[in-house]
Amino acid sequence: MRIWKRLGAALMALATLSSTSLAAPAPAPQFSGYSEAALHAFLAKNATVQSKLLVPMRDGIGLSTDIYLPKDAEGPLPAIFWRTPYDYNTVNGSLLQLAVQAIDHGYAFVIQNERGRYFSEGKYQILGYPQTDGYDALTWISQQAWSNHKVGTLGCSSSAEWQLALAAQKHPALAAMVAMSAGAGIGRVGPFEEQGNWYTGGVPRTLFFVWLYGVDNPLRANIPAGLDPAMRARIGTYNDLAALKPKVDWTKRIKHLPLSDMLTGLGEPPGTYEQFIARKPNDPAWFQGGLYHDNEGWNVPALWFNAWYDVSIGPNMALFNHAREADPSSQASQNQYAVIAPVPHCQYFNLGPDTVVGERNMGDTSFDTYGAIFSWFDRWLKAEPAAFPATTPHVRYYMMGENKWRQAAQWPPADAKPLRLYLHSQGGANSLYGDGKLSTAPPTAKERDDRFVYDPLNPVQTIGGGDCCNGGLVTAGAFDQRLVEARQDVLVYTTEPLTAPIDVAGGVKPVLFVSSDAKDTDFAVKLVDVAPDGTAYIIGDTILRARYRDGLDHEVMMQPGETYRLSPTPMTTAIRFEKGHRIRVEITSSDFPKFARNLNTGGDNVTESKAVVAKNAVHHAPGAVSFLELSVLP
Repeated sequence: MRIWKRLGAALMALATLSSTSLAAPAPAPQFSGYSEAALHAFLAKNATVQSKLLVPMRDGIGLSTDIYLPKDAEGPLPAIFWRTPYDYNTVNGSLLQLAVQAIDHGYAFVIQNERGRYFSEGKYQILGYPQTDGYDALTWISQQAWSNHKVGTLGCSSSAEWQLALAAQKHPALAAMVAMSAGAGIGRVGPFEEQGNWYTGGVPRTLFFVWLYGVDNPLRANIPAGLDPAMRARIGTYNDLAALKPKVDWTKRIKHLPLSDMLTGLGEPPGTYEQFIARKPNDPAWFQGGLYHDNEGWNVPALWFNAWYDVSIGPNMALFNHAREADPSSQASQNQYAVIAPVPHCQYFNLGPDTVVGERNMGDTSFDTYGAIFSWFDRWLKAEPAAFPATTPHVRYYMMGENKWRQAAQWPPADAKPLRLYLHSQGGANSLYGDGKLSTAPPTAKERDDRFVYDPLNPVQTIGGGDCCNGGLVTAGAFDQRLVEARQDVLVYTTEPLTAPIDVAGGVKPVLFVSSDAKDTDFAVKLVDVAPDGTAYIIGDTILRARYRDGLDHEVMMQPGETYRLSPTPMTTAIRFEKGHRIRVEITSSDFPKFARNLNTGGDNVTESKAVVAKNAVHHAPGAVSFLELSVLP
């Protein structure tokens, strides 16, 4: 306790040295209050629209493309390019707002469906062949009579993920990019080898089970080939070619075993899911598609939008750092900028006063997302350096808990230092009513291991955290974890109430010493902020399949009676644990339905359907010290 108080006092004394706070610009008023009907009316009055053009790729396949051109434009135009697997037959929401603002700012705005989607020809592949189709689309845009030969790519989620592999291709027309929530385009970067968010620590994420049911459509309907553009456009006025699949109760279906027939068991034809679920994390096939890996270069100035409650904030920030370090002397590496907001996936256009994320009010998160995007493109596509000055902070991030925007020259901030919090108990850390403690003092020899039973048929429920796109299985955000923490198969370790605030900004690295009577099992770790009233808000989580403890290319089963060191991939966050709050760590062996369950057999979790109950233990004693390392600001 004395050590903890001394730490708090030291942190308070150094508070004036913390990373600079940043007052975020308020959203631009123009168009913000317009109805969708008014925005469409603006486009009808101010834009010339070419609809359902087939842009030819190198193999002759045509990709359906809409082009919006300002009616009053003079001279060649820079282009903003949005490419998507989703239905844009009726443009609405933030995409409509972006089209309107692009026209108002004097840009051509180009929207294209990926190969095999809706009015585009060919066979679909997740990420849409960025190295070939993406490259060819840029070439076509830059060669149009109205083009100034400069293109900027823009998008969120699937419309951002394809941009990553394209950025390694050195296309002469690609002047800048805005990538928002692009994590599913990352294969391997730094300590993260998630293969497009399919895995975390070798454990499959279930969001793609649901997402692929809706998006992948191997037996899709097509309109006849050879139609003229006018007829294609006319068909688009009354038919969007969107498949309406039978509704699935995913809260029930996600429990189905084996995983191998999750979708075909519904009557679906085999497709992308069946290919991906059969791949192990180190399968060479992950390196043959459209994912970006850190053995590739980086050649494009980029403005990144990331989110603390997104699917893959860790890989996203690791890629930001990789792009900055790829060639430090290059223009591209010197011009990487990141904005990290306290929201879930792709919610950057909803920042404002009283932002509630899950059950937690994050305060006034106002940020002019549209303004930042068009200032960025003005700098690179119109050669207006003052629009986005070089003095702009490279990192603008929201410090949750403090509920303020801050800025830094790098990520994590240069003044961040590691702080270890060690796990303690007398063998009774089960549930929030147990004796689990967390402190800066290493454990002594007197402490006992903590043990729990993991039954894959009674997994620990996911409540919030970072997620998306999963058919409602998990709602992303900061939710109270006490329902989970009441379980006996959840180990809970908590600090004493803090005597001064602690600001965490950067990686949160768990190290566990564990054992099990099963051949293989999972260990899940969660970081929690406990308010004075006991509300336990999730900040982040991670997981590791024990067979991959020595690397995703090296499966080794566990042996009863043996103790193993596990280092799950880091969590990434920026959170102020306020005075009077407590820092908490949860450890268990499941986080379902966010992550697929380990059946504990040591066999193939994809094709097996019978589970084994595991008796697991977490050790915290000299020679087997389990801890959490935080990146803390002074």
